[in-house]
Amino acid sequence: MDDFRRLGMCAVAAAIAAGTAIARDFDIRDCGAVGDGKTLNTSAIQKAIDRCSAEGGGRVVVEGGTYVTGTVILRSGVELHVEANAVVMGSPDWRDWKDQPDARHIDTYMCPRHRSAALIFADEAENVAITGRGTIHGNGMAFVEKDPSSASGQLRRRLGIDKSPPRLVLFAGCRRVKVLDVNISYPPAGWSFWVHDCDDVVFDRVSIVVDVDFPNADGIHVNCSRDVRISNCDIETGDDSIIVRANSASLKENKPCERVSVVNCNLRSYSSGVRIGWTNDGVIRDCTFSNLTIRDSVCGIGLLLPYGGGREKFSDQGREATLVENLSFSNIVMDRIYARPVYVEITTNETTRVESVRNLRFTNVTSRGLMPPMVSAPRPGVVRDVFFSDCRFEIDPAGKTAYRNGGEVGFAFCQRFEGREHGRNVENMVEK
Repeated sequence: MDDFRRLGMCAVAAAIAAGTAIARDFDIRDCGAVGDGKTLNTSAIQKAIDRCSAEGGGRVVVEGGTYVTGTVILRSGVELHVEANAVVMGSPDWRDWKDQPDARHIDTYMCPRHRSAALIFADEAENVAITGRGTIHGNGMAFVEKDPSSASGQLRRRLGIDKSPPRLVLFAGCRRVKVLDVNISYPPAGWSFWVHDCDDVVFDRVSIVVDVDFPNADGIHVNCSRDVRISNCDIETGDDSIIVRANSASLKENKPCERVSVVNCNLRSYSSGVRIGWTNDGVIRDCTFSNLTIRDSVCGIGLLLPYGGGREKFSDQGREATLVENLSFSNIVMDRIYARPVYVEITTNETTRVESVRNLRFTNVTSRGLMPPMVSAPRPGVVRDVFFSDCRFEIDPAGKTAYRNGGEVGFAFCQRFEGREHGRNVENMVEK
């Protein structure tokens, strides 16, 4: 023990001699935060973050209670550390989830839903992190209600889309970002994470659990970003679990999404386990997805480029012709898939601009569900060089009634795209 103390003192002395700042902990309670599950702590948490960043960086520590908050801004050099005995709880009042009209990196109006609101927002920050074994809770039940038109228990936004917070955590134009160990619960009918035009991002051992009946409750949304690594995560969502896109509409210039890796994750979704692209995204390339399990989902791996019918309110469309290339999917096990395990679909509508979808490789992929894979394109040559190797796709007709109620929804969802002129089922790979 004495040796360790001497080593520690030597390190401190060396840091002082070199003029190097020593990272510190900043307890939000020292700034007035109260963890009673009722008090609004936005200003206290923000004060701790600002002080931490101004004094050279360190950890802003949340522990010992449930801390209700509205939007806080994460600054450079700050690690927001939520201890296992603590919860950061989103305010149930949508007005506490603030838009950022003065954000440096994004145009708020051109963001999805024309809003930049998030519970935790980082704007062109460097060396930021969210860590700890505690929970960030979006208080989502405050913003939803049962949809009376749904027989299967789907929920809808109680206050409409205008007053429903669109995302839980937003990193915009950030570098060197880490999200480690934290638990995410109930984002309010919106994205859990939106990683937008960022570089060098790590998600590891993150748990995201959302009621699958929540509307548009996505997991990790990676957009126009580079060198993103997602590993060892458990994600259960009402919408897509992991999304890779290149929608540059809210940026000053077009940016690709490239070098994204997803490995050793367990996924469940009312939509797609993994989704690639959307209407008029730009360049998505050089990404790998491996050692995944996808269960109890409508679609396993989906690349759907639908109709791009204008920039109507709340639309989420890019401004470029889409190019998707060099994607690898390997060692993936899927079970209880209600529609397609692999689904590549490009609409025939001319407003959806697509340069090419090419060089997709599926290796050692197995699936059990209601339907076979499908690859469909508006004309020959748009989708090319799609390879399946050592794959097995088992159709389970009994699953239509044996699976949960969502099976009917999933089956109907994919039936719309049958019989396309250039569509092709991968029937020769299907076990019946």
